[in-house]
Amino acid sequence: MKTEDITTGFDWKYAPAPEAKDHIKLKTQYDLFINGKFVKPNSKKYFDTVNPSTEEKIASIAQANAKDVDSAVTAAKTAYDKTWKKMPAKERAKYIFRIARVIQERARELGVIESMDGGKPIRESRDFDVPTAANHFFYYAGWADKLDYAFPNRKPESLGVAAQIIPWNFPLLMAAWKIAPALATGNTVVLKPAESTSLTALKLAEIIQECDLPPGVVNIITGFGDAGAAMVAHPLVNKIAFTGSTDVGKIIQKAIAGTNKKATLELGGKAANIIFDDAPINQAVEGIVNGIFFNQGHVCCAGSRLFVQENVAEEVIQKLKARMQTLIVGDPLDKNTDIGAINSKEQLDKINEYLKIGVKEGLELFQTSAAVPKKGFYCKPTLFIGAAQSNRVVQEEIFGPVLTIQTFRTIEEVIEKANNIPYGLSAGVWTDKGSKIFNLTTKLRAGVIWANTYNKFDPTSPFGGYKESGFGREGGLHGLMPYLKF
Repeated sequence: MKTEDITTGFDWKYAPAPEAKDHIKLKTQYDLFINGKFVKPNSKKYFDTVNPSTEEKIASIAQANAKDVDSAVTAAKTAYDKTWKKMPAKERAKYIFRIARVIQERARELGVIESMDGGKPIRESRDFDVPTAANHFFYYAGWADKLDYAFPNRKPESLGVAAQIIPWNFPLLMAAWKIAPALATGNTVVLKPAESTSLTALKLAEIIQECDLPPGVVNIITGFGDAGAAMVAHPLVNKIAFTGSTDVGKIIQKAIAGTNKKATLELGGKAANIIFDDAPINQAVEGIVNGIFFNQGHVCCAGSRLFVQENVAEEVIQKLKARMQTLIVGDPLDKNTDIGAINSKEQLDKINEYLKIGVKEGLELFQTSAAVPKKGFYCKPTLFIGAAQSNRVVQEEIFGPVLTIQTFRTIEEVIEKANNIPYGLSAGVWTDKGSKIFNLTTKLRAGVIWANTYNKFDPTSPFGGYKESGFGREGGLHGLMPYLKF
C-alpha cells in the first residue's frame, strides 16, 4: 500500500476512553503555602484557573503581592538558619525520599489535574510528567548525604534561600526539577508556578505538608509577574532559578547584576531535528511527531525546525503528512487523544498569528483534517513546507504544534543552518552512521542532542542550553552545582 493510501483506505474511529475524575480532590479556592500552612493572600485577591479544553473555571487561586513574597522569603530564611542547614544530610534525604513516594502514591490524581489545568493529553501527564517528577525527588534524595563524594576536596556548602519561578508547560515536573536539588543541597525554597497552571504545584504543597517537612523549608506562592519580580529583588534571596521566556530571563539578569545572587536560566528554544538520507525514515517520522506534536509544541526543546536531506525530502514529507492525519486532537483526558488543548487563549492567539505570518511569507501550509472541538483552545498540527532561514516562523519560538521544513544537501550546510539562530537548547540527529552523529554533536551549538530518538529525559542527565536559551544545567550531578558554593 502506498503511503498516501494510509489515511484514505481506512476510517478507524476509537470509542471515547476518558480518564475518570471522581477520584481527584480539588478545592474551590487555594491560598498561599507559607511556613508550612495555607494562608490568605495579603492582597485579598484571587484569580481563576481555567480548563483550556472546556473553558470552564476549575478553582480560584490566591494572588500574592510583595508583602506575601516577603513573608515567604522570611519563612524560608528562618527555616534555613534554624532547621534545614543544621539538619544531618541523611535526615534531609529521608524527607525528599518521602515526597517522592507520596507523589507515586498520588500519581493518578496528579496526572488528571495536570491535564485538566494545562491541557496536555493524559497519556503525557500519566506516563511522563508525574513519574519523572517522582524520579527527580528519588534521584536527589540519594545525593543529599553524598555531596563530598560528588565534589571531592571542594567542601560544598549550601547557598541559603532559592527563589524559583516555573512555566506553564510542565508545572509539576519543573517544580520537581527545581525543588529536589535545592533541598538535597541544604537550601530552602520559595517557588512560584505559572498563573495559568498552579494546581499541581499547590497539590505538591499538600504533599509537602503531609510529609511533615519542617515549616518554611518549601513555600509555594501563586500570582503574576509582579510576584516573580519581588522574589528576584528580595535581599534575602541567594539564588534565582527561572524557566521561561528569553525576554523575562534578560530582565532577571539585569535585576541581579551587581549582586551576589547566583542564577540559572532555562529559556526559549527552536530545536533543529536533522534527518539524513541514511536514517531509518519510519522511525525518524515517529520521532518528529513525538518531538513537536505529542506535546503540542509546548516544550522549549520541541523539534520545531525540521531539516531533511534533499534526496529523501519527498518521502519524509509524504510519510509525515500521512502520520499527522492519524493524530487525534481532542479532550486531554481521553486516552486516545494525541494532541490536547493549547494552555490558554492568549497562547492560541499567538500561534494563530504565526500561522498568518507564515502564509504571508509565502510558505506552503499543511494542516490535518482532524476534527477540532468547538469549545476550548485547540490548534491542528501544522507544517510549513519550503521554509527558509529568513522566515520568522523559523527564527522565532512559536510554542505550538507548528513545524517548519527545510532541505539541505551537505553536512556543512545543515550545521550552518541549524546554528544560525539565537537559541541553542536542543537538537536531534537521525542517521545510521555513528561517526556522523559524533561529528554533529561537536559542531551543533545545543545543550542537549538526541541521536535517533527525541525528547528522552532522565533525572541523571543534565539539561540546559547555550546562547539565548540560557545558562546553567538542571538534572544529574550538574544540577546540584547551581545550589552550592565551594
